[in-house]
Amino acid sequence: MGKSLIIAEKPSVAQDIVRALTPVAGKFEKLADHFENDRYVVTSAVGHLVEIKAPEEYDVKRGKWSFANLPVVPPHFDLAPIDKAKSRLSAVVKLVKRKDVTELVNACDAGREGELIFRLIVQYADGGKGKLEKPVRRLWLQSMTPQAIREGFERLRSDEQMRGLADAARSRSEADWLVGINGTRAMTAFNSRDGGFFLTTVGRVQTPTLSIVVEREEKIRKHVARDYWEIKAQFAAKAGEYEGKWFDPAFKKNDPAGEGAPDAAGASERRADRLWTAAEAHAIAEACRAQPAVVTEEAKPSTQASPLLYDLTTLQREANSRFGFSAKTTLSIAQALYEKHKVLTYPRTDSRALPEDYVGVVKETMQMLATDDLPGPLRELGGHAAKALKEGYVKPMKRVFDNAKVSDHFAIIPTLQAPRSLTEIEAKLYDMVVKRFLAVFYPSAEFMVTTRISTVSREGKEYKFQTNGKVLVKPGWLAVYGREAQEDDANLVPVDKGEVVRTESVDVNQLKTKPPARYTEATLLSAMEGAGKLIDDDELREAMAEKGLGTPATRAQTIEGLILEKYMLREGRELVPTAKAFQLMTLLRGLDIEDLTKPELTGNWEYQLAEMEHGRLDRDRFMGEIARMAERIVKKAKEYDRDTIPGDYATLATPCPKCGGKVKENYRRFACVGAETAANPGCGFSISKIPGGRAFEIAEAEAFLRDKKIGPLEGFRSKAGWPFTAELKLAFDEEIDNWKLEFDFGEDAKKAEGDGEPVDFSGQESLGACPKCKGHVYEHGSNYACEHAVSAPVTCDFKTGKIILQQPITREQAHKLLAEGKTDLLENFVSNKTRRKFKARLVFDAKDGKVGFEFEPRAAKTPAKKAARKVA
Repeated sequence: MGKSLIIAEKPSVAQDIVRALTPVAGKFEKLADHFENDRYVVTSAVGHLVEIKAPEEYDVKRGKWSFANLPVVPPHFDLAPIDKAKSRLSAVVKLVKRKDVTELVNACDAGREGELIFRLIVQYADGGKGKLEKPVRRLWLQSMTPQAIREGFERLRSDEQMRGLADAARSRSEADWLVGINGTRAMTAFNSRDGGFFLTTVGRVQTPTLSIVVEREEKIRKHVARDYWEIKAQFAAKAGEYEGKWFDPAFKKNDPAGEGAPDAAGASERRADRLWTAAEAHAIAEACRAQPAVVTEEAKPSTQASPLLYDLTTLQREANSRFGFSAKTTLSIAQALYEKHKVLTYPRTDSRALPEDYVGVVKETMQMLATDDLPGPLRELGGHAAKALKEGYVKPMKRVFDNAKVSDHFAIIPTLQAPRSLTEIEAKLYDMVVKRFLAVFYPSAEFMVTTRISTVSREGKEYKFQTNGKVLVKPGWLAVYGREAQEDDANLVPVDKGEVVRTESVDVNQLKTKPPARYTEATLLSAMEGAGKLIDDDELREAMAEKGLGTPATRAQTIEGLILEKYMLREGRELVPTAKAFQLMTLLRGLDIEDLTKPELTGNWEYQLAEMEHGRLDRDRFMGEIARMAERIVKKAKEYDRDTIPGDYATLATPCPKCGGKVKENYRRFACVGAETAANPGCGFSISKIPGGRAFEIAEAEAFLRDKKIGPLEGFRSKAGWPFTAELKLAFDEEIDNWKLEFDFGEDAKKAEGDGEPVDFSGQESLGACPKCKGHVYEHGSNYACEHAVSAPVTCDFKTGKIILQQPITREQAHKLLAEGKTDLLENFVSNKTRRKFKARLVFDAKDGKVGFEFEPRAAKTPAKKAARKVA
């Protein structure tokens, strides 16, 4: 009698299957790479074991990444082992080929990716020849309880039933390969036309994700800060004082813009509590001062349910917001808690619900948390678990237990295994999951929400001020997070019904509108997850409703890939697109293959793949369309030269330094176009738009051509990715009979310190005495430096930058720093972490001999504190 080979996706699932089948199929023997009894052989992959490779004739080496070898559309897709999984693959293939194995059971995860993992293993084992004549059946599980596994084996699906899903799985994989290979090689070949190798990767998920970040940065750069005014009043009631903010009750965002208000393009900045002229704001304030106000208020009960259980994306998002963990870090920690410690369920999930038969498992898990002596700060959670069991909070509620909301895997929850020996960061993530697991079963939090309107009437006009209060009545699930009682700052002094209060003071505050915030990993993960909302087409949006860009398991990898390829930088918690990212978007838009930048591409694929799963779309037809798309990408890239890519380019106000003609921006350079006539097509002068990885602003480029130098400028990046500051200069090169751009790092970079060579400062006037050794301080390259710090022998180390955090430090301010120990208040420092401007004085700290910041005292009742941070 032949045996059935069961192939699971992960070793832990294989073990679960063995435990579930033992009571009905007999005891299994554990061998090196599988379990076996008289009826079954059970083994597993470790995720993907093989990947698509190009046929040999298309396997182009780096130096041959050229249009001559494109497009790459192979007649069939061969497979290659993934290096780190070769031994596992060999063991599984050996089992597949065993003569006593007469049937294969696909027990990989219930979904498209699980289907693909199994199909590729079987294809590889077969050698792609189609001669492996062993029937296949499918185990489809959405719950891993022993009973659910046994029931799954009683209703195994036929291979024919799974044909549509298998076709969709293969098609998605091959389509990603075709678009990624051809797009990346075509864009790389395009950017490498003039020599060198400029890797330019594109992909169905990567490029739309990058586009989201670039479009946000474009909005930030285009934002024009507008002044607006808010009015806040302090009202005196019998029970005490409270604050209210003026608002316009008739406000509608789409009404015609009034004086000073943003036009339709800036309509999103309009608010009911914003005024756009100082005169109007001060007139309202003057009308309300010292006036009585009539109070009306409405109090309503409100409830707030706990957030749903974690899927991977939500966990990554919140861990980034709370602890600053990158998505990659969160995934690796969760994976360790799952694989090594076995205290969490499978983390690579997009589900936030549990199977309907999991109520019993949840109660057992609660019991473990309630009775086990959890380590350290986790201990107090045991009391919440005990209360949940005692009060009967765990019951079959649809928002938690719903098979329809469970995909390949269910939500991330703690297992029955108590945690031991967790590291600090592992304990933080486990604590997050346990709290969410407990909170989701607790009752909703109950509040009393009060809206108070204070109306001042003056000369036939009414001026309304709003005050909001929210009082916690019953904490419910918030108790799990330590909020048993209302926080102090939410208290609102009571007023009697019909009470008239007095307007004690009215303040007018001038503020400025702010651009949208840059993406963090938390907000980018949300944008990727909800990318379908950006699609106008109803069918495509519906197709992406549950998918988004990428999967929970791949989104972190996508973000890391964009950073690795230098399309984005991490600055603090913010993700900042680089000049390379903007250049790619310009290229794709100019080549008219902008669909690569839009989530509609994924939406269209998901719609067609869903049709394929249900047998309504032929696989060959879909793949034919993908092949034509790959060919179109390559064809478009071949049509243009690097300097003829269409785009919205600027003409510089400064003429060409060689011939006086016009200088225009193109895809990669600022180039002379002469008089833009056949008689005067330009003299050949051009400079890079992005020297050292830093893009010129138009005004900077104009100043550079005018003055033949600029800087020092910050923001350049070395080939290794390190930031540096430098000056740029235009130098005339007689060999090419033209001007060329050069970096100028200053004399201190040209001469090694202490190399025995003197530095000549005879042409300079000293800025003052060195605060450390009383020597003279001069300009030296990108610094103000003590003469004894840059000339042999080196006996001092005093230096301070001529540009600090994008704030130029003038000679006048440097002199003041040396003479008085501090500069004036400077307003244009830009934080490396937040990218926001701040004001500070530079001060010399005699204790450690460094220059640091001194901030203005904050307006507060407590004594102001000075904060210092070393900068040079």
